[in-house]
Amino acid sequence: QVQLVESGGGLVQTGGSLRLSCVVSGRTFSSSTMGWFRQAPGKDREFVAASGWGGRSTGYADSVKGRFTISRDNAKNTVFLQMNSLKPEDTAVYYCNRISAIFDARPLDSWGQGTQVTVSS
Repeated sequence: QVQLVESGGGLVQTGGSLRLSCVVSGRTFSSSTMGWFRQAPGKDREFVAASGWGGRSTGYADSVKGRFTISRDNAKNTVFLQMNSLKPEDTAVYYCNRISAIFDARPLDSWGQGTQVTVSS
């Protein structure tokens, strides 16, 4: 059973930055494609970013391209999401999950608790 533990969220002003982390239990992390997702109040959960197992292949939602960067440390079973130039519309609970492929963001595991990101205007 894979467990996902997200952290690093908080309250920031428009234009600020945050770095989210997600620690993944289990032995499959280094061979897994990982994704970040978010869910704003009253909205469906949406894909944000993805990283291939080696970290070289990445993909982003159009709404975050150029502002967010996904990276990973396979030795620490951790995937990161660096978020810069934050906007109020980035306010959401952020989640990570293993996914099928960079451009097939179907989650493979149960969701963790997520981490809240709030961007004030």
